[in-house]
Amino acid sequence: MRIAVYPGSFDPVTLGHIDIISRSSRLFDKLIVGVLNNSSKIPLFSAQERVNMIEDAVREYPNVEVQSFDGLLVDFARMSHATAVVRGLRAVTDFEYELQMSQTNHIIAPDIDTIFLTTNLNYAYLSSSVVKEVARYGGDISKFVTTLVRDKVLDKYNITAK
Repeated sequence: MRIAVYPGSFDPVTLGHIDIISRSSRLFDKLIVGVLNNSSKIPLFSAQERVNMIEDAVREYPNVEVQSFDGLLVDFARMSHATAVVRGLRAVTDFEYELQMSQTNHIIAPDIDTIFLTTNLNYAYLSSSVVKEVARYGGDISKFVTTLVRDKVLDKYNITAK
């Protein structure tokens, strides 16, 4: 069975993330979306809230699982029996960082490959940070996230949907 891990903070999950999940789910028998519980960051949503939002967004993909993790990505990938890590690339700046990370991971775990997928042009500008920034100032984020995620983000900022 070909298993891959798609890791990230997903704080919150965007339509760009969902696009990568959709496309990756066709490339592998099983895709595990790994929600990073990063202790060095203060997320808007807890790891469990992020897992729940992603599970809601990917219900139509039967070969996708969502789990939270902390620690090294390669350890999580090994524990998941994955042979690949999927990363989305929006811009050249993403590539520089992701290349460095994939090379480091390859030294630690040469049996785990990194697969880069370029982001759909419709989402090339989109990040979780952009979603939070637009929402924080009362902007419409409905073109960036699912309805459930929109409602949860607005609720976190105590904003009523327009």
